[in-house]
Amino acid sequence: MDRLTRAERSENMRRIRGKDTAPELVVRRIVSNLGYRYRTHAKHLPGNPDLTFPRRKKAIFVHGCFWHSHPSAGCKDSRIPKSRVAYWTEKLSRNVARDRQRLSALRKLGWRAIVIWECQTEKSLRTLTTRIERFLST
Repeated sequence: MDRLTRAERSENMRRIRGKDTAPELVVRRIVSNLGYRYRTHAKHLPGNPDLTFPRRKKAIFVHGCFWHSHPSAGCKDSRIPKSRVAYWTEKLSRNVARDRQRLSALRKLGWRAIVIWECQTEKSLRTLTTRIERFLST
């Protein structure tokens, strides 16, 4: 059973954004501090990557742990809600399948991509910075 009323749940879901999220802004700040130039939300590429580096043919996706079902066992946000389990299981599994398909389509176009999870932007920024720097420099 949902603890929120239908109106409260609707208001909560309405506030969830797909662009310019806090985790995405953390990644942008790291990339900028490393001295890289990037484009955001490239509509011409599969999946509209959050950050793209056209000359390098590289892309970064910043995924929310809940919406994209982060597979890490230690992630607190990657779990199915207790209400409407069948609905959420189906919805989140479709999201995962779509993500997989879009990453594959991007690779077929000659692009390399990484996924950075929301929970990774909340932990060690030094580790995340190293990962991003390694990805962009190769």
